[in-house]
Amino acid sequence: MKTYQLVGIGNAVVDVISQSDDSFLEHMGIEKGIMQLIERDRGEVLYAAMNERVQTPGGSVANTIAGAGALGLEAAFIGRVHDDALGHFYAKAMQDDGVDFVNSPVAGGELPTSRSMIFVSPDGERSMNTYLGISSEVSSDDVPAEVAGSAQIMFLEGYLFDKDKGKTAFMEAAQDCRKGGGKPGISLSDPFCVERHRADFLRLIENELEFVIGNEDEVKSLFETDNLDEALEKLSAICPLVVCTRSGDGVSVVTQDGRINVPVETVVPVDATGAGDQFAAGFLFGLAKGLDVETCAKIGCACATEVISHIGPRPQTDMRALLTTAGLL
Repeated sequence: MKTYQLVGIGNAVVDVISQSDDSFLEHMGIEKGIMQLIERDRGEVLYAAMNERVQTPGGSVANTIAGAGALGLEAAFIGRVHDDALGHFYAKAMQDDGVDFVNSPVAGGELPTSRSMIFVSPDGERSMNTYLGISSEVSSDDVPAEVAGSAQIMFLEGYLFDKDKGKTAFMEAAQDCRKGGGKPGISLSDPFCVERHRADFLRLIENELEFVIGNEDEVKSLFETDNLDEALEKLSAICPLVVCTRSGDGVSVVTQDGRINVPVETVVPVDATGAGDQFAAGFLFGLAKGLDVETCAKIGCACATEVISHIGPRPQTDMRALLTTAGLL
């Protein structure tokens, strides 16, 4: 049985990217610059209307796992795709990125593979229209106990909490991971996601998890406060490792030894998509390698800086070489 340094469970979404101007967005009734969830019929209309589509495997935790795999970790991703063209594309693309895609595409009358139609305007704004499809149906059946039980670190995507079977799968995976001596943790995903599942998140964090990664808004939402220091204090009281990204203000990491703040250099992003995902990739890489949390945060920041310097949510540079040059490896 293969053991993994990092295993992620999350939405397996194919990002389908196309260039479009404002008049096209207006004509198609697409709201500019935001992410909207859409139904299957609408998804098919938008997909058909896209010119020169570029397809890439996406999903927040999937992007993190791919980034960590690119840095050299033995990594695996657990997600649900359909036995259709996009599903096979996704599974192969993850394998090509050096990440084991644990699940076989699901055949039968199930929902199609999840996709996010992303329209990039000439000014760089991205208008995202996401059809969740089959990926939001992840359940315990998709999570092999032997994979969870042999993971050194397990990273869970908060978005999957929207369905009860996703919650159950997380609970069981975290328990299997801990039994095997691993560290399970969660990405808070989105402030609205936190709002929907506050009590469940807090219960899971306190009872089952070893770390939490989230941004300032997500962490504050957990405790319904505008005071970040207060929220971090409360969160660190129930979780051994808390990592909070604060955009241009850097990163705060709270452990039992106290809080450290790691600054970031401010850069103007070409495309901010994936900054949080790649920060997590770098941080978890450092954690898996047994580095101190300050170095982990610095590696995370370097990975985030690289990904916002180009279009797309995954690294395009040899990050190991870049980190070595920066003296972080």
